[in-house]
Amino acid sequence: MSSCNFELIFDQVGHFGRFQAFIYFASVFQTISCGIHYLASVFMAVTPKFSCGVLGNISQVLLYNSSSLKIEDAWALFTPDKEDYMVVQLQNGDVWELAQCSRSKREHPYFEHHYDGNKSNFPCTEGYFYDQTKWKSTVVTEWDLVCHREWFAKSVQPTFMLGVLLGAVIFGDLSDRLGRRFVMWLTSTGQFFLGVAVAFTFDYYSFIAVRVLLAMAASGYLVVVFVYVTEFIGIKARTWASMHVHAFFAVGIMVVALMGYLVRTWWLYQICLSVTTLPFVLCCWALPETPFWLLSEGRCEEAQTVIDMIAKWNGTSSCNVSDLLLVEQGGDIGTATENVMSGPKSHNILHLFCSWNIARRTLTVWLIWFTGSLGYYVFSLSSVNLGGNEYLNLFLIGAVELPAYVIACIGMDRVGRRNTLMPFLISSALICAMIMLIPQHCSVLNVLANMAGKFAIGVAFGLIYLYTAELYPTFIRSLAVGSGSMMCRVGSVIAPFCVYLSSVWIFMPQLLVGIMAFLTGMLTLMLPETLGKPLTNTWEEAEELGVKKAISSAELIPTINNMDSGKIEMVPQGAAGAHG
Repeated sequence: MSSCNFELIFDQVGHFGRFQAFIYFASVFQTISCGIHYLASVFMAVTPKFSCGVLGNISQVLLYNSSSLKIEDAWALFTPDKEDYMVVQLQNGDVWELAQCSRSKREHPYFEHHYDGNKSNFPCTEGYFYDQTKWKSTVVTEWDLVCHREWFAKSVQPTFMLGVLLGAVIFGDLSDRLGRRFVMWLTSTGQFFLGVAVAFTFDYYSFIAVRVLLAMAASGYLVVVFVYVTEFIGIKARTWASMHVHAFFAVGIMVVALMGYLVRTWWLYQICLSVTTLPFVLCCWALPETPFWLLSEGRCEEAQTVIDMIAKWNGTSSCNVSDLLLVEQGGDIGTATENVMSGPKSHNILHLFCSWNIARRTLTVWLIWFTGSLGYYVFSLSSVNLGGNEYLNLFLIGAVELPAYVIACIGMDRVGRRNTLMPFLISSALICAMIMLIPQHCSVLNVLANMAGKFAIGVAFGLIYLYTAELYPTFIRSLAVGSGSMMCRVGSVIAPFCVYLSSVWIFMPQLLVGIMAFLTGMLTLMLPETLGKPLTNTWEEAEELGVKKAISSAELIPTINNMDSGKIEMVPQGAAGAHG
């Protein structure tokens, strides 16, 4: 059955009535949990000030010329410099110099900061002292992920993003085979139980293993929910509805900031974040399967039942699927059903490089996906290091996405996809350059500049899916979007390492994102504008996108989500997201 014929169903039962509103808000509520788990590590794996530990009761602490009775009182003056140290005196009279990753015992109990006498050096075999002023405990303090184990702490976010990559591939395929509803239930339930399980892991390795599984569940849900909600929504509301699924992800980031401020113990913080999943887990079993997937499997009676339910909720007259199939196939319902379940020959990724123009287009699109993801997570993850209140910083970085998606929707419909994408990529590059000129002590300016950068990259990141889908012909469209999504996830894996490069040079992350954004923005000029253009079906049409042609209001993007099985999966325009 053609996509246009199926769009007639929405003309009959309504494009966004009460039923679609219930399905939409019930489903995207769970997207908040995805945003939560994606960014939870910014507070859960933070490294506080620390020094090498020593056994015994400390009677006095000396740091430079400041003396105190408790080590807790000395942290305000202690700097995270491996050459800095504090002098402590134990009740038995021993005097130690405690640096971050080493300790020395003075042979003479001389209690002054400067000491030229003999001393014996020892490794940090007796643990570490941690500053608990801001965080009572983190995974770093739980398992001493400092000094020679520092890379364990820095692997927390990249390994999570690796799970995101795996989850998108696995659950995207499962949703084609087993249905959207089942995978949504499986991944949302998995998010709840795995999220809670993270809090009860007994060592670093079990923590990482469970977090990878959690990432797979969160990524799987995020991939499927875009398809699910837009397969219930007509084209008149589809662009705005699919774009604003991103907004609920941003709300999740804001929840992380709020919970990080309220709860300073990592395992309790993790449990509180995971509880947000529970309401949807309790009701998701009541959600129906999408008519698109049911028809692709030849289950026309079940699809008719769902369509009747939509019409009843919306107070409209129903539409007979069989009639549409008969019209399409000239009266042979058996042939019609077989046609729905059949598909064209499969294609591989080399088809995206079939000519010089298409190859250049593919490389540019991949670069946009990669840069958008890299910039998105660099701005998000580095927000807690801008100075000032790190909780407020992250909250604002999440909140600024909400107007970004509104601007993206307006820009796409008014000035075009390319004409919206290019200026915001270039502006994000210019903002990165501006950030490098702002003095570090101007924390307010730094936060505002990073918010502007996140806003600009958010606009570009939000519209890339739809733009990619419109740049390629029908038979290769799914593969083009899928390959771009993979590049997006590669960017999300690299982003944490990019943030860590700030230890080499404080502005290294902004420099890299700025260069990539500027290069990508300039290359975007070579892409054709697709606003108001018909969806293409052949390579010849794809290479001649400049030809003006009226586009039907019922136009829909038919894509092939299961290339191996050859099934046509009718995914509506704007049906998936870029987060990953």
